[in-house]
Amino acid sequence: MRVAVVADVHANRHAFEAVLDAVEAAGAEELWCLGDLVGYGAEPDACVELARRHAAVCLAGNHDLAACGKLPLDQFVRGAELSIRWTAEAIDPGLLAWLATLEPQQLDEAVGLYHASPRDPVWEYVLSPLQAELCFDRMAHRVACIGHSHTALAYRRLEGSPASGDTCRDGAERDLAEGVWLLNPGSVGQPRDGDPRAAWLLLDTDAWTAAFHRTAYDVAGAAAAIRAARLPDSLAERLSHGQ
Repeated sequence: MRVAVVADVHANRHAFEAVLDAVEAAGAEELWCLGDLVGYGAEPDACVELARRHAAVCLAGNHDLAACGKLPLDQFVRGAELSIRWTAEAIDPGLLAWLATLEPQQLDEAVGLYHASPRDPVWEYVLSPLQAELCFDRMAHRVACIGHSHTALAYRRLEGSPASGDTCRDGAERDLAEGVWLLNPGSVGQPRDGDPRAAWLLLDTDAWTAAFHRTAYDVAGAAAAIRAARLPDSLAERLSHGQ
């Protein structure tokens, strides 16, 4: 099955719509979302509704959980806290209720799905081979997908070798046929790898391949929505820098 995997939408409707168009053009049979539909961006209703309509699997991220009152806001930096408070007040109550039904992991697909990591599905940032090594020891699946770090990554461990891997740029492909793998599609709504384009992953669970993609979107429009909502200007400014 050809599956599009996305993460960290962060209420960026412009980016999410562009990715959904690209996913359809790529012929993906399903969409899996690894969480953080809300937070930072200014269009939570649109993004939650798009996920509810299009995603076969959707997880809850830490921002989603906080917006639903399931995590204390003092665990977030100031900009994130302000955006979560705004989201909890601005979002449609019915969509918030749907968001509250989501969990940060799902283990009954062909691959393991976690918002953050197999060791900590809510909070851990996996950004090094050492962290990946520790996650591999906890995985029930040979291949798993994670989000949360806003960076496209691929880590693997072959039998008898330590974990290795690094960031993945647009067009990067990985053969997953051998070894244990941990894949991060990068962020749809707020990439942090210096490339402002929305990131996503096309995963083929029959051929066991993964292809990393970037999709251009209306960054200025997303920034304008953030400013119109009177959220911190830094949240709008960072979009054009991919940081």
